[in-house]
Amino acid sequence: MAIVVVLAGSWLGYQSLADAGCSGQIKLTVAAATEIAPAVDQAAQQWTAGGANVNGTCVAVSVTGVNPAATAAAVAAKHGVSLTGVGSSGGSTVLPDVWIADSTTWLLRLRSEASGFVPTDGHSIAQSPVVVAMPVPIAQQIGWPDRKLGWSDLLKKMTTGNSLRTGIVDPTRDAAGLAGLLALGGAAGTGANAKATQVGALRALAAGSSSLRDDLMQKFPRSLDPADLASAVSAAPLSEEDVIAYNAERPQVNLAALYLDPMPPPLNYPFAVMPEVDLSKSAAATGLRVALQQASFKNQLATVGLRAPDGSVGAGFAGPVGAPKASPGADAPASGTEGTAAAGLDASAINQVLGSWGAITLPGRALAVFDVSGSMLDEVPTAGGVDRATVTRLAASQGLALFDDKWAVGVWLFSTEMVGKRPWKQIVPISPLTSARTRVQESIEQIQPKPQGGTGLYDTALAAYQNVQDSWQAGRVNSVLLFTDGQNENKDGIDQRTLVTKLRKLADPKRPVRMVIIGIGPGVDRNELETITDATGSGGVYIAQDPAKIGDIFLEAISSRAVSTR
Repeated sequence: MAIVVVLAGSWLGYQSLADAGCSGQIKLTVAAATEIAPAVDQAAQQWTAGGANVNGTCVAVSVTGVNPAATAAAVAAKHGVSLTGVGSSGGSTVLPDVWIADSTTWLLRLRSEASGFVPTDGHSIAQSPVVVAMPVPIAQQIGWPDRKLGWSDLLKKMTTGNSLRTGIVDPTRDAAGLAGLLALGGAAGTGANAKATQVGALRALAAGSSSLRDDLMQKFPRSLDPADLASAVSAAPLSEEDVIAYNAERPQVNLAALYLDPMPPPLNYPFAVMPEVDLSKSAAATGLRVALQQASFKNQLATVGLRAPDGSVGAGFAGPVGAPKASPGADAPASGTEGTAAAGLDASAINQVLGSWGAITLPGRALAVFDVSGSMLDEVPTAGGVDRATVTRLAASQGLALFDDKWAVGVWLFSTEMVGKRPWKQIVPISPLTSARTRVQESIEQIQPKPQGGTGLYDTALAAYQNVQDSWQAGRVNSVLLFTDGQNENKDGIDQRTLVTKLRKLADPKRPVRMVIIGIGPGVDRNELETITDATGSGGVYIAQDPAKIGDIFLEAISSRAVSTR
């Protein structure tokens, strides 16, 4: 029997028919995460061999195993944006008709940067829980497999001087690493010491990070020699499939898979039909996805160490010791808001944790420019009634703690008539944090509002941009981070038209400067701020409608690598 796709206008239906024969050919290309590609290819060839067709036209399917980061880079390049950490596709990668990444998080990250990227379908076709992989002797020392552990237990061992040597695949390039980072962030909580705990965990992970999964796998111990066990990676967030594949090679030291509470959303392998696909290919893609939801595909998944979307396992699944017979299901559409909510994923949370990671691991130069106009004295009810300047100082201090010593940071304040008629004042020039961290930290206390002071936004934005560009350094992210709670109010300054004209003349693709503006409260004008960032060609606007949330918005802002187009 063959699944035949019937296409009439925009209506799509299915019929189970005897092999009716077909002519012509619709060529469907599929880029699948490398671990699932063999199972998808086997199922696709069985489907097409059974007479798969769309309105009598034969369907041929070509499946290629591709690292999701490579496909994400190609999608980002097509939409004129870039994703933190994934690099450039170099324009050589041809986009597939269907993309089966290992996680919905790739779709969320792309969607948050490129509004035009709206894939369809999005159903999960497989699943792999995110675990913490540990060499069996190390896992036994902390009570595995009898003791049930949580992410908070791991966090404590990472941040209290324990000898646990953690590793991670760069979470900007690896969905399991990102899931582990999100789980550790949740375990840190929201208490007074949460940020410090989170920073400590991030630094510990960064010290043992790898760009590629294969590289991290080589860092696990190769023998039971005590010296080898002590110097090798002893814990890393990976997928259950990673552990199964590693142990299948019969190493001297097997890996244990620790299923920590609470279980983070699993890798869910969304079946995403790309936005540019025509109607006939879209119909063929839907037919393929239906074929991948047949009972036989569960057994094909088992042979490559993966589960069905509902978390159950097929025949021959060789799960790690202690693996649950079923894990929480992931069978929800992943390309729209309904699917992402069902999967327990949130683009904002992802961008915040990647912002933290980027601040610690990526070298950068930033000029932080803070509004000290009179309106910064306004109280923030959701922050216990303190003023906007106070919550800004707290966010700035927490942000500075994240920045690694590879960063250089400067601080300006602005209002009106800060130095004569000039609306801005330099407190600390852009300086390496290796020598200037204390000065920068102390300068944050000078974020004190000027009663009756206006907002000299335009002159300050222009001067800050030119300052960073004049001192631009290759190999770093060069940025202006401007915080403001109001609109331009400076009768002695330039107008918006003059600002835009000058910014466009200054913008240089060979020396890009990201202009990031963080709006504080409901008094900002998004259109006004976007006019500024659009004129620079790189950057973005982030609004904290509730000023108490400025710290979270700041992390989202520094994670973004969007490139604006004029």
